[in-house]
Amino acid sequence: MVNVEMVKAAAAYVEKRIEKKPEIGMILGSGLGALADEIKDPVVIPYEDIPYFPVSMVEGHANQLIVGELSGKQVLMMKGRFHLYEGYEPSLLAFPVRVMKQLNIEHLVVTNAAGGVNEKFLPGELMIIEDHLNMTACNPLMGANEEAFGPRFPDMTYAYNRDMREKAKKAAQKQGLILQQGVYAWFTGPSFETPAEIKMSRVLGADAVGMSTVPEVLAAVHAGVKVLGISCITNMAAGMLDQPLTHEEVMITARQSEGKFKQLIRDLIEEGF
Repeated sequence: MVNVEMVKAAAAYVEKRIEKKPEIGMILGSGLGALADEIKDPVVIPYEDIPYFPVSMVEGHANQLIVGELSGKQVLMMKGRFHLYEGYEPSLLAFPVRVMKQLNIEHLVVTNAAGGVNEKFLPGELMIIEDHLNMTACNPLMGANEEAFGPRFPDMTYAYNRDMREKAKKAAQKQGLILQQGVYAWFTGPSFETPAEIKMSRVLGADAVGMSTVPEVLAAVHAGVKVLGISCITNMAAGMLDQPLTHEEVMITARQSEGKFKQLIRDLIEEGF
């Protein structure tokens, strides 16, 4: 179980390695790590060097914390994330967000590669997350509550900050980018969802499905951090097309979307949160 001392130790290590405090936190999903190449004068910190920090064992996750300047702002970027299916307990999935908060970061951009459930979506499109469905029965806030992290019962009504979503839409309009909006459903993985589970998700109101993001958002909202969530729709979910799903397909489509994704984030940061 994550405690305050663990978070302080990790944050102190990061703080010693950087000259300027970051203003914005970012978590990059599968195939979207190229945004890290845009950072000016980066400080690269391997996850394994940071006290108590987990590491990802998934292809496409580089296990690097990168701190530097992007579009005139100091950002702290996670190039790679952790997943429930890797065997980590839920509280560890929230650990990096706790560290960001300890470093006084107040805005978080969290991204993922997701399967499209909405029949109007196309692979390669980006979706602003408006809300989520937790289909895992897990929550990183379970267990004894640390008041230093946040209140016992955090309100999730506006988990995905409305102002940040509106600014993302304006940034997309500037570049003529189609930006979908919808609800993201979190499944445990590592198996892709079955066609029946996708049908259920659609009935419940999901527009996209994936295996990440929600635990980080829960921890961020608990800590009072404002969140913007962006999904890259890398494929249509199981049963929607008569073809099997592969992680390779997810990675290829995500990389093909890198250009418009990077431009959106750069414009968004320039607009300011």
